[in-house]
Amino acid sequence: MDKELVISSLGGTTEIALLENRKLVELHKQKSESVYNVGDVFLGQVRKLMPGLNAAFVDIGHSKEAFLHYTDMGPLLNNNKKFCKDSVSGVQTSPFLDQFEIQEEINKNGKVSQVLEKKHLLLVQIVKEPISTKGHRLSCEITVPGRFIVLTPFNNTIAISKKIGSTEERERLFKLIESIRPKNFGVVVRTAAENKKVAELHEEMNILMERWKGMHARLVKAKPPVKLLSELDKASSLIRDILNSSFNAIHVDSKEMYHSIRDYLMVNLPEKAGILQLHQGNRQIFDQLGVKRQIKSSFGHTSTLGSGAYIVIEKTEAMHVIDVNSGPKVQRMDQETASLQVNLEAAEEIARQIRLRDIGGLIVIDFIDMKNTDNKLMLYQSMKEYMSGDRSQHTILPLSKFGLMQITRQRARQEMTIDSAEACPTCRGTGKVNPTVLLVDTIESQLEFIIRTRPVSRIFLEAHPFVIAFLKKGIYNYPWRWYFKYHKRVTLRENQDIGMISYKFFDGPEEIRMTGE
Repeated sequence: MDKELVISSLGGTTEIALLENRKLVELHKQKSESVYNVGDVFLGQVRKLMPGLNAAFVDIGHSKEAFLHYTDMGPLLNNNKKFCKDSVSGVQTSPFLDQFEIQEEINKNGKVSQVLEKKHLLLVQIVKEPISTKGHRLSCEITVPGRFIVLTPFNNTIAISKKIGSTEERERLFKLIESIRPKNFGVVVRTAAENKKVAELHEEMNILMERWKGMHARLVKAKPPVKLLSELDKASSLIRDILNSSFNAIHVDSKEMYHSIRDYLMVNLPEKAGILQLHQGNRQIFDQLGVKRQIKSSFGHTSTLGSGAYIVIEKTEAMHVIDVNSGPKVQRMDQETASLQVNLEAAEEIARQIRLRDIGGLIVIDFIDMKNTDNKLMLYQSMKEYMSGDRSQHTILPLSKFGLMQITRQRARQEMTIDSAEACPTCRGTGKVNPTVLLVDTIESQLEFIIRTRPVSRIFLEAHPFVIAFLKKGIYNYPWRWYFKYHKRVTLRENQDIGMISYKFFDGPEEIRMTGE
């Protein structure tokens, strides 16, 4: 599968499009002045406890207090609190944890009031951006992510990605990481670490430890709230997380972004530095590469499939509902086969739409009814395969007896919504137009002005066929009236693409800047 990353960073906003086989599957937006990203680490202070929610609200410097649920505090919360308290007071002067005394784990079924008090200081990491009226969602389980490994302080666990299937490779990585990791730092080995040499992993371990040291240096004698560790910008973090051998191009339209990504690639993925391209055309990069067209066609209320079938996407307060319709063209085979074909085609598009719009929570899909059990199982397996490229955690349930499929999906940012509708060219989005009975009077008024101010030999009036038919009606029609009145011939031309009560005047091939509605 060919993958391309297209990055536009003009106008103060960075837009990132991920294409798979030239089809848009992910779209990310980040304002340049944005200072809160998923992955940022803060020294926060507990503002209030909510026993009813078993959660706390924490001040991290945002206008809305961030939300920390008990389940997101993690079993190592006591280590977090002690490290914070000792570092801020100046007792913990070393960023290393070899002399740090590991604390007892908290009860996973406990209450927030048993482990936290107001004004407690905590190391917190953003795991979700603000969504709707909710503030940031936090976690006390701190991670320092890299390309190949993720550093997790206050434990000695080594976890290896399940996508690394080889037993020999898993054992090799386990022994390798065990030999290079600092004491009391756990490590998560990512899929990209497969078959990597010890020198590469050791180098990244050193880089992550330097980031941890920088975080600790800012923590010593700090006053909350303060940011301690910043995640990479959206473009660099995407490249770090998803770039692999299947990528064949990265297109960028900003020289600053180009040099930043090139430096990152030269250090971390020198073999992929050649796929980075700086866009220098006259057209905008999204227009040149066809991304803008796909955005316009992908974010509507409905999405039409190649066979003529279509899906309808509705959002409610509690869930997203997707309806699959066969359309008028799918009628050339028996009903069961046609239903299976449409459902499989719709499943692929639905998986793309979920990922593209970053739809989260509960998703209910109403597929076309099928009676064959094997067909239902095939649809379920196909949906799992189509969703396998989605990096967000998700769960897919088989079809129910009513033909409904339920999906739950986690999201870390606001749902991507783009209004692809355009303002009506007739009413300009107001919903109101000038009185139609005055249309001819307006045309005549502007025609008189043109003749008086611009002595042209020929005048063309372009309008909708209905308007042209009205003007030509009768023997003594409007072109004749205007000829006798102004001694000028006005040629009428039909244009089906123009608004119903819109019109344009032309002087030969050139349009006269006198149009109306």
